[in-house]
Amino acid sequence: MAGGGSFISDQKFTTLTADGRFKTITGGSVNLGPCRVTYIQAHGGTNCLVKLHDGTDGTGSLEFQAKFSDEGLDIMIPGSGIRFKNGVYLDLTTTDSVTIGYTG
Repeated sequence: MAGGGSFISDQKFTTLTADGRFKTITGGSVNLGPCRVTYIQAHGGTNCLVKLHDGTDGTGSLEFQAKFSDEGLDIMIPGSGIRFKNGVYLDLTTTDSVTIGYTG
């Protein structure tokens, strides 16, 4: 690998079970500000839908949307991930669990 050094990641994960603000933890305190989503996994069901909005409620710009069924959802976002400048709000339909990987 280039440079031959160690690689360190500040990757974190959290799970939500209902619509709401995604909360990142920085230095032991809750941060609703910027982050980059790098991984999304959701439990499958019938006619599931996951939406991620930039902001603290469902009115912010829609940055990600996925429809799926029984197979569930398991996506690694390439590059640096999806940038959210104002926090992340998850809107979940007929899925009971979403795990988000993020940096920030």
